[in-house]
Amino acid sequence: MGHEIQINAGDGGTFAGYLALPAETPAPGVVVLPEVFNTNEHIRSVTDGYAADGYVALAPDVYWRQEAGAYLPYTDDGRAKAQSLRAQLDTDQFADDLGATIAALKDRDDCTGKVGVMGFCLGGKFAYISAVRHNIDAAVGYYGVQIDEHLDEADALKCPLLLHFAETDPHVPEDTVAAIRACIESRDTVEIHIYPGTEHGFNRYGYDPYNAEQAAIARERTLAHFAKHLR
Repeated sequence: MGHEIQINAGDGGTFAGYLALPAETPAPGVVVLPEVFNTNEHIRSVTDGYAADGYVALAPDVYWRQEAGAYLPYTDDGRAKAQSLRAQLDTDQFADDLGATIAALKDRDDCTGKVGVMGFCLGGKFAYISAVRHNIDAAVGYYGVQIDEHLDEADALKCPLLLHFAETDPHVPEDTVAAIRACIESRDTVEIHIYPGTEHGFNRYGYDPYNAEQAAIARERTLAHFAKHLR
């Protein structure tokens, strides 16, 4: 089990991050970015899982500027509040906060200084943004929304990037995935996979529409990606 730490924002103030440590340190770092529901119990369990796999894992409070500690459940009310907070989120401002999160992780004595960023849904978008804006060593996105709105930054890609998409996803439809693939898939440092029989959120263990078989394949690919580029 992890615990919360405080991260210094670049423009002043601090925000929370859920930190989980591996059995042996120093180890590479992984920033875990949540869905629109923020760093809730599910995302904390994902963070714990990557710590168990040997990474110093850190999941920030994405909405701290809007409402600190708004870690939301997978309910209708939780979804409505999540969408309200997401609408208030400034992409560039949180990208800066993500940069502060990466810096905080790199500076830890228990981190080797190599850091990857991964995320789900909203977090998948920011994993891509981190890959083009921050000095990180690897990035992974699960069904990242609105990546197509930032393809004009693709030439700035700084690290190997692995993207997982669901076969059926109204939030990231087929034509959006096609646009992403057409723009970046030909690059040697980019790997994109589509998972048959899956929907948006297929990695969300314990909640619909979790797909155990395809989530396991995606996680194996994620761990191989991080092992190759972070170790």
